[in-house]
Amino acid sequence: MKTFIVVCFFALVAIATALPGARYTDRYDNIDLDEILGNPRLLNPYILCLLEQGKCTAEGKELKSHIHESLENYCENCTEAQRKGARRVIGHLINNEPESWEKLNAKYDPEHKYTKKYEDELRTIKQ
Repeated sequence: MKTFIVVCFFALVAIATALPGARYTDRYDNIDLDEILGNPRLLNPYILCLLEQGKCTAEGKELKSHIHESLENYCENCTEAQRKGARRVIGHLINNEPESWEKLNAKYDPEHKYTKKYEDELRTIKQ
């Protein structure tokens, strides 16, 4: 009987952690976005990673693994820091790196289903 209870407990824990709607890891929430966005030598490798044209850091891999889902659900599983960071990065790309923004759009939202929906808001984000 004890074994059964222990197995049920671990099964519940596994189900709870695997449920959709769980937050993304906050491991990289304290990354210095100002430093990255202000330095093309730091920003470009992230862009190349996302475009699958370069190596990825651990942060880049984590970001790349959640881009599609985050676009589809408007960052529903993001932490507050990730939502704010995403807005800042998107605003920077739209306003300062339009070529990179278009390439990323072509890769992750070729039909413009998501960016079109939020286009006006995203274009107003200033640095």
